[in-house]
Amino acid sequence: MALHSELPVYRDTYQLLQKIYEVTKNFSKEYRYTLGEDMKRDAMQLVRNIYRANKHKNDRKTHLENFLDDFELVKLQLRLSADMHLLTIKKHAELAELMSSIGKQITGWRNATPV
Repeated sequence: MALHSELPVYRDTYQLLQKIYEVTKNFSKEYRYTLGEDMKRDAMQLVRNIYRANKHKNDRKTHLENFLDDFELVKLQLRLSADMHLLTIKKHAELAELMSSIGKQITGWRNATPV
């Protein structure tokens, strides 16, 4: 079993977490402590789910499904942030590209995991 921190999907998800922390500090006060905190919490949960999926081989599919549920929330929060002009178009595109890569990796991992 590889260390969770060596997985490409872990590195990409950790990079996403860092970028979310970076962009939410520039949110206005009204959104920094609501939407911004939710985004950070949900992105942190993504990292936890990867750790758990890698650690618990027998329950891997469940953790990957949990990841995908939380992942959809983060995607929604990022889209809302962009629609409310809290993120620049360039920053949203950068985050969306990273999210796309993560989604493909997790979906491939889930599909390759036996039931």
